[in-house]
Amino acid sequence: MYKEPKLTVVGAGPGDVDLITLKGVKALSNAVVVLYDALVDKELLGYAPQAEHIFVGKRRGCYAYQQEQINELIVKRAKSHGHVVRLKGGDPFVFGRGAEEMEYAAAHGLEVAMVPGISSSVSVPAAQQIPVTKRGAAESFWVITGTTKDHNLSKDVHLAAKSNATVVILMGMSKLTAIVDLFKQEGKSETPIAIIQNGTRKNEKVGVGTIGTIETIVKRQELANPAIIIIGEVVQHRERIFEVQKQYSELEVTH
Repeated sequence: MYKEPKLTVVGAGPGDVDLITLKGVKALSNAVVVLYDALVDKELLGYAPQAEHIFVGKRRGCYAYQQEQINELIVKRAKSHGHVVRLKGGDPFVFGRGAEEMEYAAAHGLEVAMVPGISSSVSVPAAQQIPVTKRGAAESFWVITGTTKDHNLSKDVHLAAKSNATVVILMGMSKLTAIVDLFKQEGKSETPIAIIQNGTRKNEKVGVGTIGTIETIVKRQELANPAIIIIGEVVQHRERIFEVQKQYSELEVTH
C-alpha cells in the first residue's frame, strides 16, 4: 500500500554493524527504498530485506551519483514509492551532508526525519582506548574536516594547532604532510598522534607515533583512507592502558 512520501536520514555508525542504533534498525525495517553510501556495511541492508537497495556512494574517487542526483533520486523515489531511508556512515550531521539532503527533501514536500548515528569522530578513537577528553590532558576537542569542498586544508586546522585541545581530523590523509607541518611550526613535533584506518571494522589498522615520526609510520604500515587522525596527549592513554594490562598479567603469572 502506498504511503506518504517520507525521507529518514539514518546514521549507520562508524563501521561495526553492531554500532547502529535500535532506532536506525527500526527505520530500515520500515523502508521501501534504501540509498546507502560506500562506508556503510552491506550487512545492515539485511534489516530492510523487502526494500529496494541503491548504492549512491563514492569509491576510489568515482561517484555513483553526484549530490544533486542523489537529492533528486530521494524525492523521486519517495513520491513514487513512499518511505526512503538514506543510510550514511557515522552521524549524518557530522560532515555527512545529511542536513542538505533533508532541506532539499523538505522543500519538495517530503516529510523528513533524522536518526542520529554514533559519530566516528569520537567512537573510532574510543574503540582504540583513546578518549577525546581526559582530566589533566584535554579539556576540549576539535572535530575538523581535513579537506574542504574546494579541496584545500581547512583553515580551522591552523587554529586547532595553536590550542591545547585534542584535534580529530576526518578525511585528512591526503593533507597529512600539511597537517604535520602546521603542528611542527607550533613547536609540537613531540605531540602524540594516532591514525586509525577502517575504524571498528575487522580490517582496522592503527599507527601511533608523534608529529615528527608519523609520516614514516604511515609509509611503513601503508595507512590510507578511510582513516581518522587524532592529535593530542590523550593518545598516550592507549599505551598506558596496555602497560597496566601487561603489568597485571605479569603479576598474575608470578602469583
